[in-house]
Amino acid sequence: MSRSMKLLGLVAIAAFAGSALAQDAKVERGKAVYAEQKCKMCHSIAGEGNAKGPLDDVGSKVSAADLKHWLVNPKEMTEKTKSARKPPMKSFASLSAEDQDALVAYMLTLKGK
Repeated sequence: MSRSMKLLGLVAIAAFAGSALAQDAKVERGKAVYAEQKCKMCHSIAGEGNAKGPLDDVGSKVSAADLKHWLVNPKEMTEKTKSARKPPMKSFASLSAEDQDALVAYMLTLKGK
């Protein structure tokens, strides 16, 4: 294998590793946002929080776009899904775009109980 091919392979591996680390950091930030916003008052993950709103498998059931929509326009999503939870979910549209994306990234990791 030529030297340039080896170098190209190493660059690709480094880029993938950097991307994975960035995604891990985003997910960790999403966990922190979940805690900071006191989401467990209405939702639960792994049995911690309000059992009436489990999110354990949300990453398998809801798309990233719909999760984001739930955050910024929960009233519309409640009507769309005919959700009957009380009290209704508040909007998190005031969160920074980075925090919204981090929370969505975290929710997408929740795949299975």
